Amino acid sequence: MTTQSSISIDHARYAKCIEVSKRVRWEIDRDVIRGRSFDYTKTFLPAGLSLVGEIDFLSADDRRLLSQVQGRTYAYVFGLVERYIGAKVMEIAHARAFGDQVEVEALVRMTDEELKHQALFRKLEDMMAADMPAGHVKTADPNEVARAVLAASTWAVMALTLDIELFTQAHYRASIEPDADLSPLWKDVFLFHWREESQHAILDELELVRENAGLTKAQRDAAVGDLIALVGAVDGILQAQAQADADYFCAIAGTAFTDVQRAQIHAGVLKAYRWQYIVSGVMEPRFQKVLFAMLDDEQGARIKAALAPLTYAVPTQPGIALPMAA
Repeated sequence: MTTQSSISIDHARYAKCIEVSKRVRWEIDRDVIRGRSFDYTKTFLPAGLSLVGEIDFLSADDRRLLSQVQGRTYAYVFGLVERYIGAKVMEIAHARAFGDQVEVEALVRMTDEELKHQALFRKLEDMMAADMPAGHVKTADPNEVARAVLAASTWAVMALTLDIELFTQAHYRASIEPDADLSPLWKDVFLFHWREESQHAILDELELVRENAGLTKAQRDAAVGDLIALVGAVDGILQAQAQADADYFCAIAGTAFTDVQRAQIHAGVLKAYRWQYIVSGVMEPRFQKVLFAMLDDEQGARIKAALAPLTYAVPTQPGIALPMAA
């Protein structure tokens, strides 16, 4: 049961999110794009995320191109998931419209920022579509994905959302920020994105803990099943996108790859996507601390068993940074 003391602490954290949101507020064209274009002589997604160095037969040019293909999908996937996140947070805010107005403002600000992020990623896609060869395929529709995710329990949806917004921070801090060889515009996009997502992760945690406090064991058992199903659905999206991106890369690269090499490229991209969007998140220390504190041993074991087939998807190269606490 939520105590008066914890409610007071939560109120302060909602208020802090509002204060930081106002302070770091940015606009797409004025602050991020600033009339610039992407530099295609540079890497987009760093090796700590793209894992291009593990495909050892790729040339330097091929590694850079594959980082750009993956970087294009990285922006697309964030825009994809933010469709459901914005809708869910709007739903929560509406349900509490006549409650604590500080909480409502924090949630409304998060919704507004998620809508802005979607607009940013749509703009990036337009820019990359104009510059890169035709043929890139986006395999999942944002509205269809949102409807499927939102059919799950609130607990499962907020657990998935916390995972996503924590790995966003971990990716930026561990891999994107330290890499000096990235396209400056691409790097700046995820700097500005990270600044606002930091507040979102706090709100995700508050809302997840709040939802968890009202569940019975049976309801939490069902919610764990929903979360496992959502992770499986995410993996299905990643499998389709990895195949599409591997095919696109092979079609536009200047290298003629053998069938064996094409299969290795596909396997490498799928591993990278599982690392980026699932494994790096569940390894994030803050996510593990929050999630497993809510679960009994049997529930925790169910989640670990469901994730076990994906745990191979971690970097093997020395010097690749793993997620850090946010």
